[in-house]
Amino acid sequence: MSKMRVLLPWVLLLGLACSPSPAAQQGTKTEPPPRQPAQVLSYEGGADWLEREGREDIEKPGIVLRAMNLKDGDVVADLGAGTGFYTRRLARAVAPTGKAWANDIQPEMLDRLQELAAKEGIANIVTVVGTETDPRLPKGMFDWILLVDVYHEFQQPEPMLAKIREALKPDGRVALVEYRAEDDSAAHISPAHKMTVDQVLAEWVPAGFLHVETIEELPSQHLFVFALKR
Repeated sequence: MSKMRVLLPWVLLLGLACSPSPAAQQGTKTEPPPRQPAQVLSYEGGADWLEREGREDIEKPGIVLRAMNLKDGDVVADLGAGTGFYTRRLARAVAPTGKAWANDIQPEMLDRLQELAAKEGIANIVTVVGTETDPRLPKGMFDWILLVDVYHEFQQPEPMLAKIREALKPDGRVALVEYRAEDDSAAHISPAHKMTVDQVLAEWVPAGFLHVETIEELPSQHLFVFALKR
């Protein structure tokens, strides 16, 4: 037998092993697995962390408030407000005639929020206990709705996004803050509690929101601004 005949079967086998799969030949694309909501930060383990020393210097909440451009008389909501780190700042920004609504699914968080607000002499905060599918906010009332590092924990994001739409005024806006998953700027945060720009837009835009802008001035977080689609 010639050397050519001996080598031929091995050449054919090698060619089959190296050839692209039928899916690759057809140009099909494998979809990434769906995003899994993170575990909700509990009052027992999270309340003190939300009020940790140095948080303002590290996270720069003033950048978020500047982007919102709040004024006296505005009505704002803080979804997943926790202990009110942001709510208290919102309330001062819309005082004396505006209101800041604080929503959370854990009553203990809102109790702590009220205690801290009372110590700071802030009286224009309304608290409301929501559910995993309904923040229980009045319809068509809000100039701004703020969500800081909480959307990724929504166990039922679709009905919550629908309720957020209902709560906004026609020209109302949403400020959404999430830790960056694209780089190591939030290396101190668990991967389940971070989101990419693509992940956020893939869920908010189909839900009826217009992506106005993404502000990348925060040290370790994305800041998205959304409006209602007309």
